[in-house]
Amino acid sequence: MEKIVFEKNDIRNYVQNVIAEKIEKLKNFIEFTLEASRDIKKTPKYDSMREEMQEEIYQMQRQLGALHDLKKNMVKVLNNSTEKIQLGSLVITNKARFYISVSLGEFFFEGERFYAISPESPMAKKMMGMKSGDEFILNNIHQQIVEVF
Repeated sequence: MEKIVFEKNDIRNYVQNVIAEKIEKLKNFIEFTLEASRDIKKTPKYDSMREEMQEEIYQMQRQLGALHDLKKNMVKVLNNSTEKIQLGSLVITNKARFYISVSLGEFFFEGERFYAISPESPMAKKMMGMKSGDEFILNNIHQQIVEVF
C-alpha cells in the first residue's frame, strides 16, 4: 500500500455522519411503513398484512436503537494521536485500514477502503497495545502494522 496521509478527525466526522444518515433513513422508512399500515383497507388479508408490517416496524426500531447506540459510543472514541493502538486509533496494516471505534464495518473515505471496528472485535482485541512494526496473525492471516494514528 502506498503511503497516504489521513486526517483522523475527518474520518471520525465521516463515521459520525454515516451513522447520522443511517438513522435518518431508518426514521423515514419507519414513518413510511407506519403510514402504509394505516392506509391498508379492510380485505381478507388485512390482519396478516398488518401483522407483517408491525413486525417490519419492530425490526426497524431495533436497528434504530442499535444505530443510536453506535452514535452514543462514538462520543467515547478518542481523537488524539497515539503510538500504541487503543480506542480511536486509525491502524494501517499491510492488508487493510482499521478505525477502532464502533462496529460499522466497511466504508470508503476519499476513495480508500476502511473498516470501522469495535474495540470488542477479535481484530481490535488482537491489535490493542501494539505499535508500528508489530506483527500478528488472526484467522491464519499474517499482518504487519505499518502505521498507527
